[in-house]
Amino acid sequence: MKLTIELVPQSSWGNNLRSEANLSKAQWDKLRKESYKSAGYRCEICSGKGPKWPVECHEIWHYDDKTHTQTLKGLISLCPTCHKAKHIGRTLSVESPDVQAQVIQQLATLNQFTPQQTEDYIVKVFEQWNNRSQHKWTLNLEWLESRL
Repeated sequence: MKLTIELVPQSSWGNNLRSEANLSKAQWDKLRKESYKSAGYRCEICSGKGPKWPVECHEIWHYDDKTHTQTLKGLISLCPTCHKAKHIGRTLSVESPDVQAQVIQQLATLNQFTPQQTEDYIVKVFEQWNNRSQHKWTLNLEWLESRL
């Protein structure tokens, strides 16, 4: 699968690398700009660029469903549309129907999904999110420590 959805458990909403690691604006800017440069200022999934800014920085997390540990694995540069797909729960809550349709189409196209496969995948991810949201997660930020 080329473009995956990554829903953050509800118990971790509002948490992000900057707030949880107490990064200064300068530290966060350094990390995200390194990610952009490394990606050639293009989306690492679709190779596209956004209309207002080329890419946005997305945190890659691994979720251990047994220990309830959320481990930072790295950063990736994404165009705004792919980034909205990663966070489709938020997208479906706050974006206009036109933007929602564009994001869902991007998900389907990049993964070569039929409309039914796309819907089934979104339902499956929300079920996983619901299960993960029942737990408090511990953060593992070891990846970050080697980069500051």
